Amino acid sequence: MRRTILAVIGIGSCVLASSAVGQTFEWKIFSEPFIASARAQSVDWQKVDDVLGRKPAVADDVHRYGFPRSDLTVTLDGVTIRPAFALGGWVAFKPAHGGVMAMGDLVLLETEVNPVMAKMIAGGLEITAVHNHLLRANPATFYMHVAGHGDPVKIAAAIRNALAESKTPLTTTPPVSPPPAVDLDTAQLDQIIGAKGQANGGVYQFGVKRTDPITESDMLLTPVGAMGVATAINFQPTGGGKAAITGDFVLTGEEVNPVIVALRAHGIEVTALHSHMLNEKPRLFFMHFGANDDAIKLAKGLRAALDKTASAKG
Repeated sequence: MRRTILAVIGIGSCVLASSAVGQTFEWKIFSEPFIASARAQSVDWQKVDDVLGRKPAVADDVHRYGFPRSDLTVTLDGVTIRPAFALGGWVAFKPAHGGVMAMGDLVLLETEVNPVMAKMIAGGLEITAVHNHLLRANPATFYMHVAGHGDPVKIAAAIRNALAESKTPLTTTPPVSPPPAVDLDTAQLDQIIGAKGQANGGVYQFGVKRTDPITESDMLLTPVGAMGVATAINFQPTGGGKAAITGDFVLTGEEVNPVIVALRAHGIEVTALHSHMLNEKPRLFFMHFGANDDAIKLAKGLRAALDKTASAKG
């Protein structure tokens, strides 16, 4: 046992020595997945489920709750958009510091923004962004990014109380019919984008990871898709091999304008550019986009833009 302990200390000393000569070793990032796994065991997730009135999608130690605006009929350039396309609000809970870190993106009508915000503030939550994602949508939709730290049940209650100020459905009902098939060459889309997509509610979705670690308030945001820091790309078929697309690129400052140029060169609009968080590292910008054209053509344009970023492929 003594030799084992000394061996570990020796390894640690080597790492610290390496750090002293200019290499960086993030002990917190290294240990966080193990610590978070232990914390996840202590959260009473059933109580959170009961407060929010739904079951989450679970990825590693993150529980992500969807709040789609299935109550809304929103059209964009004559296309009725599906909730999974651009109306899928969500809140993710990740165990942290004896409680949870919560992050979310809620879909609201203009008249709902301030009542929901007032309740969020009263419940001790932070507002980290309010903005559009789309252009020309009717009715216009706005997106409120929220964050919180602490007791998961109290945070869940604050979120539910705030959403009660909107018409966001607070109870879930099973779909009356299966979602339509995605009438696109999804195998070719996968090949072009360089990732495996998945069908969700009649929409074909991609989540493309960045190659660099992302932290918020010194917490490693993993898995990146569940925590909202992967580039999101959505295809909704519009007939004849065409698709409406939307989503957002996750970018560092130096990537912003090369991506804008690449998207515009391929006929894809940039519809919004903004932040989603307050204390992330590296500093990130989220660029939303839109178009309705041949799906393969649009995928090639998105790939050209991804090539301007530090994004994973495959």
